[in-house]
Amino acid sequence: MPCGGQPRASASVLNMVGIFGLFGRSHEMQRFDQALRAVGLHPRAVSDAVKLATLKQLKEVRSGGAPDPRAYAAAAELLGYCVLGPRAFIEFNDAGQTEVLEARLVAAIETGYGLDARLVLLTLHAGLTHPSVVERYALATE
Repeated sequence: MPCGGQPRASASVLNMVGIFGLFGRSHEMQRFDQALRAVGLHPRAVSDAVKLATLKQLKEVRSGGAPDPRAYAAAAELLGYCVLGPRAFIEFNDAGQTEVLEARLVAAIETGYGLDARLVLLTLHAGLTHPSVVERYALATE
């Protein structure tokens, strides 16, 4: 611990937020924000804490390495669906993409583990999950 007894933030967390925004948003956060926009979800609709947790999950899948570029889009799709709900999501995305995503969501709920399941749980705990998604898939935090 540094002087004063305060724990230091890890270097990866500081990099993700661009050292508290002093030097702008990190490249990873910018890429994720772009991916969220691409699915119709404004990045400000998702707190930085949720985005940081998502990026951390993506890095864990890669054993600490940089996330695969496709992983940003896949995570953004799932968050977008959960936050926007099916009706709003399909307005920005095609029906085929929505069907594939809904199959991912069902698989995540059935297995209860994996990246998709953790991201669904993250949006649920953050209070971001659209009520229609909660009802449709009988989601609960208990």
